[in-house]
Amino acid sequence: MSEEIINRVVNSKLVTFDLEDFYPSGTRIQFDISQWMVEGIVLREKEFREKASVHDWSQYKDCYVALYCSTDAIIPGWAFLLISLHLSPFAAKVSVGSLEELETILFTEMLQGIDFYEYKDKPVIIKGCAHKPVPANAYVLLAQKLQPFAKSIMYGEACSSVPLFKRK
Repeated sequence: MSEEIINRVVNSKLVTFDLEDFYPSGTRIQFDISQWMVEGIVLREKEFREKASVHDWSQYKDCYVALYCSTDAIIPGWAFLLISLHLSPFAAKVSVGSLEELETILFTEMLQGIDFYEYKDKPVIIKGCAHKPVPANAYVLLAQKLQPFAKSIMYGEACSSVPLFKRK
């Protein structure tokens, strides 16, 4: 006589938190301001403003844009502000830095909006495998947000999780 196989993971109170489920859809773009500088290192205000005023900003509609400079130029503080003001009517989000820094900002904002009370006294697994670029900072922030609520926090998959925290 064979016994019925019971999926204990499905029947458990275990909650999986997958950051990938919260990944904001949209194109990510890096915008290098050195392209508008003389030899990539000298920013001349008049020419820089002219290029900004004639640029087609509508191509960034609903995109997430990371502004950066690929050279070691000294950038005046207003330069990134000027570009961001041109982008803001079109882009979903504008930040200064790398694409990873942009992703960190997006996930930080998203995690700030979650009510973690629903995880109160529950064992939570933070899913680790992602097919989208979820930054390490997002996992760290998530763990910190869950800690005051969760009974326990693990990382990975239900079949092979790594215990990280258990409330005493």
